[in-house]
Amino acid sequence: MTDLTGKVALITGASTGLGAATARVFAERGATVFGIARDADRMAEVFADVPGGRFSSVDVTTSAACAQAVADCVAAFGRLDVLVNVAGFHQMRHTTTMSDEDWDRDLAVNVNGPFYLCRAALPHLLEAGGNIVNVSSIAGVEGEVYSAGYCAAKHALVGLTRALAVEFTKDKLRVNVVCPGGMPTAQATEFEAPENADWDLIMRIASPRGFMETADVAKTIAFLASDDAAAVHGAVYRVDNGKGAG
Repeated sequence: MTDLTGKVALITGASTGLGAATARVFAERGATVFGIARDADRMAEVFADVPGGRFSSVDVTTSAACAQAVADCVAAFGRLDVLVNVAGFHQMRHTTTMSDEDWDRDLAVNVNGPFYLCRAALPHLLEAGGNIVNVSSIAGVEGEVYSAGYCAAKHALVGLTRALAVEFTKDKLRVNVVCPGGMPTAQATEFEAPENADWDLIMRIASPRGFMETADVAKTIAFLASDDAAAVHGAVYRVDNGKGAG
């Protein structure tokens, strides 16, 4: 089992889905977890299973709130070793009907927030010799129907990861990105297809092997955050249950 003992991790999207699973897995493996998300009530339920952890209600689309979250984590635990950007947003829309606000929201949650948090966390991570694990999507490495804003943002997050990996190659800092496929989270199980959707195109998203468990993806994130992955830097990890194998 990957050992994260002694590491302080800030995990976004920690109220539900993959973010909640990641907080639990990190705690099980010895990390001290600081979780952020908008829904404090849900985080309270999650962190009942995260001994020693703390959480804060944060809107990651706001630069100042992201900077404050990093500061609060360091104030609480004295250091920051790992930043995991899980928080995301996906709503299917016909591109021709997307508003400016729709586009802005896709980018704000899926790439602006991770950038704000990376920027605020970097001084602490460089001091600790830590690492960043960004969570993109298979939509960050291929196209998905009715998802122009989401795909653009998730591709951008892969690009941000690679840019940081190159910039800090000579420093004791690692930056990697995970691109998960479908999991039984609200994003996949409660989505609404747009009017007159082509379901043949929608189903191209699915893996023939079905959904993965969020805990299994969280374990990959834990590996990348651990010292076991000391030689992994700038990697784009597809965790998609074989969807990209063909």
